[in-house]
Amino acid sequence: MYRRLLESYPAEADRYDEMLEPGGRLRPHWRTLIDQLEDLSPEILRRRAREVREAIAADGVTYNVYADPQGANRPWELDLLPQIISAEEWQTLSAAVTQRARLLNTVLADLYGPQTLLSEGLLPPALVFGQHGYLWPCRGIEPPGGIHLHLYAIDLARSPDGHWWVMSDRTQGPSGAGYALQNRQIMSRAMPDMVRDMHVQSLLKFFHTLHSSLSALAPAGGEAPLVVLLTPGPYNETYSEHAFLAHTLGFPLVEGADLMVRGDMVYLKTLSGLRRVHAILRRLDDDYCDPLELRADSALGIPGLVQAARLGNVLIANSLGSGVLESGALHGFLPAICERLLGQPLALPAVASWWCGEKPALEYTLANLEQLVIMPAFPSMRMQPVYGHSLNAQSRQRLIESLHAQPHAYVAQEWVRLSQAPVLSRSGEYRLMSRAVSLRVFVVAAADGSYHVMPGGLTRVAPRQRKDVVSMQQGGASKDVWVLGQIRPEMADATDGIGTPVEHIDERHRTLDAIRSTVDISSHAGENLFWMGRYAERCDNLAHLLRATLQRSLDLQGEARETFYQLCEICRGLGIALPEATAAGRPTVGAMQQGLIAAIVNPGAGIGIAGNLRHLHHCGYQVREHLSLDNWQALNRMPGLVAEASGAGTLPAAAMNMLNNVIQACVGLAGHALDDMTRDEGWHFLMLGRHIERMTHLATLFGLFLRMPEERQNRALPWLLESANSVVTYRVRYRRAPEWLPVLHLLVFDVSNPHGIAFQFQMLERYLSDIGEQLGTLSMDTPAHLSALLREFELQDLSHDSLFLTDANARLVQLMRDAITGAFALSDELARHFFTPLNAPVSQGVS
Repeated sequence: MYRRLLESYPAEADRYDEMLEPGGRLRPHWRTLIDQLEDLSPEILRRRAREVREAIAADGVTYNVYADPQGANRPWELDLLPQIISAEEWQTLSAAVTQRARLLNTVLADLYGPQTLLSEGLLPPALVFGQHGYLWPCRGIEPPGGIHLHLYAIDLARSPDGHWWVMSDRTQGPSGAGYALQNRQIMSRAMPDMVRDMHVQSLLKFFHTLHSSLSALAPAGGEAPLVVLLTPGPYNETYSEHAFLAHTLGFPLVEGADLMVRGDMVYLKTLSGLRRVHAILRRLDDDYCDPLELRADSALGIPGLVQAARLGNVLIANSLGSGVLESGALHGFLPAICERLLGQPLALPAVASWWCGEKPALEYTLANLEQLVIMPAFPSMRMQPVYGHSLNAQSRQRLIESLHAQPHAYVAQEWVRLSQAPVLSRSGEYRLMSRAVSLRVFVVAAADGSYHVMPGGLTRVAPRQRKDVVSMQQGGASKDVWVLGQIRPEMADATDGIGTPVEHIDERHRTLDAIRSTVDISSHAGENLFWMGRYAERCDNLAHLLRATLQRSLDLQGEARETFYQLCEICRGLGIALPEATAAGRPTVGAMQQGLIAAIVNPGAGIGIAGNLRHLHHCGYQVREHLSLDNWQALNRMPGLVAEASGAGTLPAAAMNMLNNVIQACVGLAGHALDDMTRDEGWHFLMLGRHIERMTHLATLFGLFLRMPEERQNRALPWLLESANSVVTYRVRYRRAPEWLPVLHLLVFDVSNPHGIAFQFQMLERYLSDIGEQLGTLSMDTPAHLSALLREFELQDLSHDSLFLTDANARLVQLMRDAITGAFALSDELARHFFTPLNAPVSQGVS
């Protein structure tokens, strides 16, 4: 029945197969999926796999790998086929994982409290105190509710006999829960019928619990709690997940520089002042969190954070110092500890482990090296697992010497051949291949201290067949985890692809608190929104300018050639790197064309499209939680609109097509800004950035144009209108060929033209006034002053036959200079007032 799909699937006798029983029969919980896949044609299956890849690219799901050939933001890999776990097996597994979470939370409470495990000999002191993971300054800190582990992850592997074994515990700032939800959302769109028909359990309740638990435990003292998600920043490998989680949970995404401690309280620097933070969901490693008491060279942490936690003024999830439990050397001691602390046997044992710091364990390791995997005993060590069976004689001898020299630094684990699961071939062929897999399961603590397991998780897939290292850093992929079971009636209408957990939390008093208490925009987010507006406008301005200029290089008849060179001089004055004349003569038209094309496609160009698109994406990347999904997807596509190739390799027609795409994308982005964003402080700074950039560009462009000879100006008026994106406005309004005074009025004096200079003055004045009302800052009168200067002009004085032309022209050139200077001054003033609030006041109503 399943011959078409399974005939080439390579089952391996020495591994547990997630899909097939011994003998080659399908496991019962896989039959529904394979039945439906058999009904799909190869083309449909390939199309769905392609849709998954396109959805990942559109959503901007990445796993950053430093020095990766694919680029810093490597696309997340998701296989079309899920890992399926039956309801019966999951019930047993989740109970065991819950027990382990309770146990580790209790161990943390003891290690940073009475330390009975050490005094009774259940844990060697050298194993705890001999590693960087134990933070002495955190001893004695009692977290709210006695919960140290708010979010816990466990890596599991299945041995050839089908039993689950613990490979590692993730207790510091476990990653992957956001990726698991993103995988589910994408799979729900790619295979909606299968998700429904197989009654795949929803993941939403897990995130409900996380949100409500942190909000309930936060020491808010009657205030609406403010919970933030602390990230190391956009260069962290899982920053994409941080942004997604912040957006999903409704928590501001912040970096260490966005927070400060004042009076032993933690505050968020916002555009309107300091706002108290009551809880921090951190994705920053323990020792980087506080340079004052932990790691002095950390530029990522918040000085004074440990003291704030010590006094109970802020909840930190997970508690500082929880990374001590990530040592694989602890596994061998947990069974006895579980009996001691919980009074029950450990339900989910780890892979057999031997800490080489104990002499018998070292002797066993040396005697059985071929059957073991040697791993670092402490997470701070930078070392890949070493498989004893893979070593040659020389490597084996070096390892033995290292074990003798520093035995306490190593732990040996039994080599477990990971289970295998089917993956869809990436070669385009319609066939299944086998890959080793491991399962990461997530647990969240409720406010009452109970633990709840996500009914799903993240399956990581080895990059090659018969390879047991499943690492995203080394090119591994992922799978969605489908836990089967009946959907409860109250969840029947909920889907993982629609809505956010926050929208379904049924706590009326907290909802009312949230309505009464808006979260201000952080200074960091405000700055990125401001520059996002500037870069978006810069890309649009450059695209119109380059398109108008490149178009004129394609048809140079008579005087058009001289005019073209004059236009190139204006482009050079705007900062575009174009060839200059030498003693041998002027550069050829072809050379000028390639210079214009390089400004489009060369990411290294100082003033160019590709580089500014990257800067735009970078700013948007850091404020993803403020953007709708449609807005983010439109922004995420923009860096790919131009080819990163040398100018010499791109034809003018292709370059023109790229510019058209960029302009259309910029129009879409402007539409999202006007119709898709809340009119809060962040939006005002976005619009300020756009208008400051447009004012600077138009003033520079017009100032350079005024220096051209009169006859060249007249011939270049159509180009000026195109560059300023005002061709249609001129045609509709004047119904005549471009003439000097109408063009001048439209581009400089007309307050109704959104691409005119007077309009920019007016809008900047309005937005600054709005921000002054919202944030209570001093008024900045630069735009009003410029508008007053503009009103002093008489249009007829600028006519080419006017007796006052010379004086009026000089005054107009000076006004353009004043506008440029004013734009820079205004940008600097905004930065001083709002983006670096070192002495910001505390917001009203904050204790």
